[in-house]
Formats: sequence, C-alpha cells, structure tokens
Amino acid sequence: MKQYTVAILGATGAVGQEMIKILQERNFPVGKLIPLASKRSVGKTVSFRGEEIAIAEAREDAFAGVDIVLGAAQNAIAKEFAPAIVKAGAVFIDNSSAFRMDPKVPLVVPEVNPKDADWHSGIIANPNCSTIITVTAVNALNSIAPIRTMTASTYQAVSGAGAGGPVELMNEVEALREGRSYEPKVFSHQIAYNLIPQIGSESFEGYTTEEMKMQNEGRKIMHLPQLKVSCTCVRVPVVRSHSISVSCHFDVPVTVEQAREVIAGAPGCKLVDDLANKSYPMPLDTSDQDIVFVGRIRPDLTDENGLCLWCCGDQVRKGAATNAVQIAELLVKE
Repeated sequence: MKQYTVAILGATGAVGQEMIKILQERNFPVGKLIPLASKRSVGKTVSFRGEEIAIAEAREDAFAGVDIVLGAAQNAIAKEFAPAIVKAGAVFIDNSSAFRMDPKVPLVVPEVNPKDADWHSGIIANPNCSTIITVTAVNALNSIAPIRTMTASTYQAVSGAGAGGPVELMNEVEALREGRSYEPKVFSHQIAYNLIPQIGSESFEGYTTEEMKMQNEGRKIMHLPQLKVSCTCVRVPVVRSHSISVSCHFDVPVTVEQAREVIAGAPGCKLVDDLANKSYPMPLDTSDQDIVFVGRIRPDLTDENGLCLWCCGDQVRKGAATNAVQIAELLVKE
C-alpha cells in the first residue's frame, strides 16, 4: 500500500494529540509523520508507533513534500497557512471553522456526504463537533422523508472548550468541597454543579455562533438548503461526550418503527433505545470511541409529522479528530 506523508498542524493540542492517536489506531498508511506547532513547542516530541518524533515549527516552508495536513489549530492559524499548504500540493483537512461555509470548500461527514470530498481544491473542512454528532444521528431519516426543520438542544462537555475545561471543572469541585472560592478562567461562570446556556458569541436574533452552526452546516452537509434549525447550546459539567436532544419535522408522518430501522442500519450509528430497561445513550458510554449512540425515539406530541430523539457522541474523537482522519481515508481510498 502507498505510504503518505502526513503533517499535523497544531500537534500539541488536545485534538492534534487525538489525531495522532487515531492515525495509529486505524492503521492509516503514514510513511512519515510531521508534527507541527508554534516555535515554543520545538524540541518537544510526540509518540507515534513506538517512536518519539520531534515537533517542528509551523512555517510556510514546512509543507514541502507533504501529502495530507490535518489541521487542529485555531482559525487564524488555519487561514495563515492554508495558501502555503495548497501551494505545496497537499490536501488540508481543517478542523477549524475558517472554511466551513466557503462555497468552494466541501464540508464533510464521511457517513453522510462522502462524495463531497471529491470536489475539493486542496481544502476540506471538518464540521463543528455537535453538528457532526447530530447529522450522523439523523441523516438516515432523510431516506424516509427529507427533514424540513429541527429543534435541537446540545449538552456540551467541558472538554469541548479545550484541555483547560476539565481542569477547571475538577478544580471548582475540589474548591467547593473544601469551602474555598475559585475564580473561573475558562468559562464565564462556575461550571461545577451548574449549566451555562451560552456557547459562542451572539450571532443572529439572540442565537449564538455555536447555535447557528447547526443550521448552516447542517444544510451544507445533508444537502438540505431550506433546512431551518432552532438550537440552544448549553455547557454542562460533563467531562467528555456531547449529548443532543433533537426534534425532526417532515412533510409527511414518519413512524418510530421506521426511524428505528433506518437509524439501526445507518453508518456510524448504534441504536440504544429501550426505555423500559433504562437503556439509552449517555456520555459515559460514548466516550473514547467513534460511534454515535441514538435513542429515546418517540413521536413529537406538538407535530404529527415530527419525531424526537436523543443522541450522544465523543466530541474529541468523532466530533473532531476521527472525522478528519476518516476524510483522509476517503482521499487514500480514491
């Protein structure tokens, strides 16, 4: 099998580290791994297949000879280096939001729209984590009837805010146990024993940037340009795995039995739906793996053409790193 030179832009961050782990787990044909980060990380190493590989500085000349770049850096870094990556002839699979809504850049979830990766011009965007988990869970319903609208509430783990999120949660819990005060640094309010109903800044009519991604990215991924989504994004004191409550609305009735059947057979999904035996998707069960669990499928009592469901998925893996590696696998397969 052909071997590929793969660079990780942002190799020292949580998603970059997970990308390296998943390349190894999935036995991706890496001939040479090039971990890239800022100048202050030069001299450190990352482990890959039993070898310690030195981190190189992310510079415009760092992409010569590279086949695939997995981006795990912030928007500004992605925008800075994208021209150099494309010029070098590599394909940039970017996890930031910098290119997601660019009409010239495909936005891909391999279980949903793999063929969109075919028309890239050097850049492929990785969607938002909650969007990936949600569309993986609901896309199969489009085979019964196209989804017209969705109402969603996300319950997003603290690790979605970066490595500092779980640290802050644990520190707050310990401080409260000991009767000490703790000034939040990562989140705008105390997250321990609390919920924060804002992720992102205000974007449209009181909806945040994070909330609008579900509609805007969902339209592009599922090829539903008229899809309308009302979304509320909430940060919850869970360490890992995002959960989403979704009501899908169609132009015709879709039965619970139909939904269960297509979701059970959908790629990347696992049906976990047995209320009588208290079996349903939960963050603890979906962490550190790549399948989206779907359950609590039931009629929407406000709409005879609606269905409600609950899904959970690991936002660091399927919601970010694994999805990017899966896109790279599409390129290798072609």
